[in-house]
Amino acid sequence: MKKYLKLLGLLVLVIAMLAACGDESSDGSNASTDEEKPLIKVGSKNFTESLILGEMYSLALENAGYKVERKLNLGGTMVAHESLKNGDIDMYPEYTGTGLINILEQEPKSDPQEVYDIVSKEYKDKFNLVWLEPTDANDSQGLVTTKKVAEKYDLYTISKLAELAPKLRMAAVPEFTEREDGLIGLQKHYGGMEFKSLELYDYGIKYRVILNDEADVTVGFTTDGDLTNPDLVLLEDDKSFWPPYYVAPVIRNEILEKDSKVADVLNEVSKLLNDEVVQKLNAEVDIDKREYAEVAKDFLVEQGIIKK
Repeated sequence: MKKYLKLLGLLVLVIAMLAACGDESSDGSNASTDEEKPLIKVGSKNFTESLILGEMYSLALENAGYKVERKLNLGGTMVAHESLKNGDIDMYPEYTGTGLINILEQEPKSDPQEVYDIVSKEYKDKFNLVWLEPTDANDSQGLVTTKKVAEKYDLYTISKLAELAPKLRMAAVPEFTEREDGLIGLQKHYGGMEFKSLELYDYGIKYRVILNDEADVTVGFTTDGDLTNPDLVLLEDDKSFWPPYYVAPVIRNEILEKDSKVADVLNEVSKLLNDEVVQKLNAEVDIDKREYAEVAKDFLVEQGIIKK
C-alpha cells in the first residue's frame, strides 16, 4: 500500500511538473521567439514619401514582434545605399528606376518588369541585397510649372521646356543636376535645358518656391501630394525619358537568412500601396502638415495591419 501511495505521489508530482513546463512554454513562447528574431535597422531617404514608407515598414515589423531601430532621414540615394551595403541599416524603400540608373549605372528602360528583374538579379549578385515585392506606386520623376507660367508660354510638355529654358528659372533639388535620370540625362534626351538660372532647394519647399514666383520650374514626382493643387502643372514627358520607378523594400539577405518571415511582413504593407494612396499620404504631410509618423500609423490602423 505504501509503495502504491509512493508511486501515486511520484506520478502526481511528474504530472504537476509537466503542467508547469507546459504553462511556462505557453507563456514564454513568444518571448523566446522574439529573442530569436533579428533586430532590424530601418532606413529611409530624406523626403516625405520615403519617411512615411520607412515608418510604415517599421511599425509593421514591430507589430510582428521584431525590435526595430529607426535610422530614417539618412540623406540621398547614395547615402542610403552605402548604409545598406555596409550594414549600418538592414533595409530601406528604394525605387526600381533609381536602382537601375543610379546604382547599377545602366541605361534607362521603359518596361517595369524588365527593370525589376534586372535590379533584383544585379543587387543579389553584386551586393547580396534582395528586392522584395514591388508596390503599385510608381513614383516617376517629372517637371512641374505653375498654371500661370504654363498659360503664358503654352508650356505643357518637356520638349517645349527644353526650348524655353533660357527664359526660365529652375528650382532644382539635391542630386538632380548630377544624376543621369536628372538634368544630365534630360539634356542628352531632349537637348537644350540651359536654364536662365538654376538654384538648389530642399524637397520640402520646391513647390512653394515656384508658387511664390521665385522660380518657374521645379522637379516633381508623380506621387507628390502637392500635385493635387490646381495651380500646379505636371509637364508631359512626351519623349518618354524617365523609366518606371516602382518602390519596394530592399533588404540585406543576411536578415532573410535569419528569418524569412520578415519578407512576409514587409510585403503585406507593400500590397496596400499604389499611386493614389501614396499621393494622398504625401498630401497629409506636405499640405495638411501632419507628422509623417502619425500619418503612417493611422493608415496601417485603417488597413488592419496594426492596432491603435
